[in-house]
Amino acid sequence: MTRQSALPAITLCADDYGFTPGVSHAIRMLIEQGRLQATGCMTGSPFWPEAARLLKPLDGKADMGIHLTLTDHVPLGAMPNLAPKGRLPPIDQLVKRAVTGRLDRAEIAAEFERQFDSFVAHFGRAPDFLDGHHHVHQLPVIGDVTLDLWRRRLGPDAWVRCCVESACAIAARRIDPVRALIISTLGRGFRRRLRAEAVPHNTSFRGVYDFSGRVPFGELFRRFTANPGPRALMMVHPGFVDDALRAADSLTDQREVEFAFLSSDACPLSLADRGLSLKRLFP
Repeated sequence: MTRQSALPAITLCADDYGFTPGVSHAIRMLIEQGRLQATGCMTGSPFWPEAARLLKPLDGKADMGIHLTLTDHVPLGAMPNLAPKGRLPPIDQLVKRAVTGRLDRAEIAAEFERQFDSFVAHFGRAPDFLDGHHHVHQLPVIGDVTLDLWRRRLGPDAWVRCCVESACAIAARRIDPVRALIISTLGRGFRRRLRAEAVPHNTSFRGVYDFSGRVPFGELFRRFTANPGPRALMMVHPGFVDDALRAADSLTDQREVEFAFLSSDACPLSLADRGLSLKRLFP
């Protein structure tokens, strides 16, 4: 065992690969640098086929998963219940529908199947993990569909993101605690299912913040990566701002802030100063 592998470690997972060319480019650069150990791919994006082609040479350097998407985007197929006008709802509307039992399970299952097929068709193999854009994969009904997809098409060699974090850890970080607690609370039932079915998953979840930039990202990184414990995962959202991102999302400039820190010497130095390392969740 090397000294590096013996250090306490954390996994950095970039969301939104394939969303826009600028986001994908930044994520690929960070994978090449060894700064990211996983990325979730938005396989319903029109940019995904080309992004998949460019990502393929990096296969093996990080886990490549599906960022299952049911909010704000155009689905790959017709969804008359959830997207009657051809566009998926914002996250607040989806949460309300999920917790009040107003989702069509078969419709969601069909869309997830399409997103899975799109990953395989363009990347050439099955994904290493599943997670959800806006954490939708852990919501009622959607969680059932996610686990069924894992069970049928992946199994124990693949992992699923868990978004639960202890209230004490969230409070100690003092970073957007209300939002973090809401996301964690919504995921507790899903975590019980992950444990009951022995689904590989992370045991700590970090990275929830408001993207305001009020706190320097280096300080956020220091708090999010502190005391990682086994199988700790931090989500990040690096990217380069391009016209496609400006047209599609409100999260723009902060992506470049994240990229600047993660690609700089400050990132490994912050970890080394505290005796930490980066590694894949299930190496």
